[in-house]
Amino acid sequence: MAISLIGCLGGCEYESEDASLPYASSPGSEAPTVSPLPESRTTRTVPLPESGVIESGTYLVPVTGFKEPFEITVPGGWSALDGNSLRKDDPGHPAEWAVYLTLGSPFYVSQDACNWRGALADVGPAAEAFIRAMAAQSSTASTPPVKVMVGDSPGFEFDHSVEGDVDTTACDTGKFCIHSEMMYHCTHWYSTQNEHETYRVADLEGRRAVVAMGYIDESINPELMREARTVFDSIVFKSFK
Repeated sequence: MAISLIGCLGGCEYESEDASLPYASSPGSEAPTVSPLPESRTTRTVPLPESGVIESGTYLVPVTGFKEPFEITVPGGWSALDGNSLRKDDPGHPAEWAVYLTLGSPFYVSQDACNWRGALADVGPAAEAFIRAMAAQSSTASTPPVKVMVGDSPGFEFDHSVEGDVDTTACDTGKFCIHSEMMYHCTHWYSTQNEHETYRVADLEGRRAVVAMGYIDESINPELMREARTVFDSIVFKSFK
């Protein structure tokens, strides 16, 4: 990934159950200084709205098939989309949105992100299987996974982006399909070859949950990038009370 996105990797390690999965060492450089999220204006943790601009606060995002939802803390100016995604615009960038976060549990990973029609593979429920499928995906590249904790849940973090100079218009339906919740239709894709994402894949009760932070290209305001990273780092899992 062209921009270094450094999270709480040191001190977050745990013993992997799968010794065959390669890992990267924790970065030695210090994480950039980021201002804390604004104090929540909500008096309690509430479900994330389906859509629209949201107030600063802490929100719950249910994960299909799990007892525990995501808990995410967001400053003002972010918008909800489809009940499981967040995005924010950069006034100085022409794109409709600049940074985004997605939360869910995709079932299928495309074997080739460019020529993806008929090549969406069911990779099963394990976190390690999803990571391997993403790393093996043609037309894209993943960094080696690093062991992290998402709240109290063990998981892995890696970056993902388009590899080389691939013409988006030559791809199926003009997009890079990364993964999907459906077998024959893509539900998560890149519109250009400049998009990058950082993934955290958590193991919950033997099944995976996936959260990702992405940006449209490297010209995004660095302050907005740092804010997105802070929101990304706020994600944990909480039981409904």
